[in-house]
Amino acid sequence: MTAFWRLRTRLYDVCEGSDLRRGGRKAELFAHMEGRTLFMAVGTGIDLKHFPAHADVTAIEISAEMLARAAPRGVQCPCELRLVRADALNLPFAYGAFDTAVTSCTLCSVPDPGRALQEVHRVLRPGGKLLLFEHVRSRNWCFGLALDAMTLWTRLAGTEMNRDTVASVRRAGFEIRRIDSVFLDIILSIQAVKNLPSPTSGTRDRAGLGRRRSLARIAGAGVPPLAAT
Repeated sequence: MTAFWRLRTRLYDVCEGSDLRRGGRKAELFAHMEGRTLFMAVGTGIDLKHFPAHADVTAIEISAEMLARAAPRGVQCPCELRLVRADALNLPFAYGAFDTAVTSCTLCSVPDPGRALQEVHRVLRPGGKLLLFEHVRSRNWCFGLALDAMTLWTRLAGTEMNRDTVASVRRAGFEIRRIDSVFLDIILSIQAVKNLPSPTSGTRDRAGLGRRRSLARIAGAGVPPLAAT
């Protein structure tokens, strides 16, 4: 695994060469960072130059080799920045610790994007923002098949080009507010939020708990309980 990350670190900037063409679109998305911001999988730090000066960012990365490459770029980052070695699938942060979370070509590379998004959902405060710059499987049948074929070999380098990231974001409990095309429907800029709890959800939960306790008491007394609805 160490050898894999060492090789990937060397090739990372080349593989992310599209930053030269799409860096401006990243900067537009990153401008929406607010408050305490979590940046998922900073890699070698090529995105750091696009961070807004007002941002307060904790950027994580699982690879020590990547972080070592990112550190010099972090010194030149225009915002407040902390680099932390951490696993996107097991974030070492408390519930609601961040106001904004950001991914940049991250969810194509983590082994379990659903779990990574669940972790992001956990550490974001209710109403917090999720900003994603991701490439996804095209809905066009021709492009979709091409991305499926590409994934057969990109997977060897840890990247899957054909994931349905939009659906994964929704399944993780986020509400998508905006999707902008960066390149066809393959590279997307996505803005989503972690929904605020419903004002009545706590009342319903307490009522449901009371009903279950009542049913349990009835059952304990030997009287058949009513079916819960």
